Order: sequence, then C-alpha cells, then structure tokens
Amino acid sequence: MNRAATLLSLARSRGAMIATAESFTGGLIAGAVTEVAGASDIFDRGFVTYSNAAKVAMLGVSEATLAAHGAVSEAVAREMAEGALARSGATLAVAVTGIAGPGGSEHKPEGRVCFGLARKGAPTRVETVEFGAPGRSEVRAASVAHALDLLIAALGG
Repeated sequence: MNRAATLLSLARSRGAMIATAESFTGGLIAGAVTEVAGASDIFDRGFVTYSNAAKVAMLGVSEATLAAHGAVSEAVAREMAEGALARSGATLAVAVTGIAGPGGSEHKPEGRVCFGLARKGAPTRVETVEFGAPGRSEVRAASVAHALDLLIAALGG
C-alpha cells in the first residue's frame, strides 16, 4: 500500500481530518493525498502559500516571525501548521517550507526543509530535514514522502 493509501486508511479508522500548508511543494502533498479514491473522507483542504504574503494572509504567519527567522525556518513551519489547523475543519495539519533549489545559501542550503505538524489537543512538532542537493524535483518528492510519513506516524501508523 502506498503512503497516501496508508494515510487514508489510518485517518479514516481514527476519525481524523487532514489539512496541508505548503510552500515550495506547491500543493504536491495535497495532490498525493487526493490521488487516492475516498480522500474526501479524510482531507479537508490544502493551503498553497508560496509567497510570504500568502503565508501571512492565509495562515496567519506573523510578519515578525518571517522577518526574524525567514520563511525557511521551524518557527514559520510551526505557524503554518497551526494556522492550517485553526483555519480548517482538520484535526491534524502538516506544513512544509524549504529550499528545493537550485540555489540556497551558506545559512540555508539547498535541500533544507522545515516541517510542522499540528494536532488538536497536542503540542505542535517541528523538525528540519537536510535532503542535500539532489535536484529540485527530488527534494520536492522527498518532502512529500516525509510529510506523509509524519502524518502516518501521528496517527499511530
């Protein structure tokens, strides 16, 4: 069973509803979830907030947080996940912000991705994964897989 089908099965059995907040993946996580028939049972909505302005307007990310930490940070991933949870009918939300490449900097290299996982009644979790620089498509695909794995793990899978 693929990750999205596993997520669907687990979320359905636990009565969970999912939301996504995506930056550089541009909706790929939501697309992976909704690729599976029956996704409407467990998927509420996805926010594609590529720009900082969209993160502020759609998810309530603080401009001060963006200024202090930059868009690719655990602080922003946390606020994205919490914003998606608050602005949806979901019980579980995943957020992703990162640098797919090409490019990056000494302080924020290509392949750095920050994830946030917000759940009703539980503390928000954040983590950073360094995927390296295998290329834009590969970083995005690895990020989708990791986000799905985070959701599956949060549901006890």
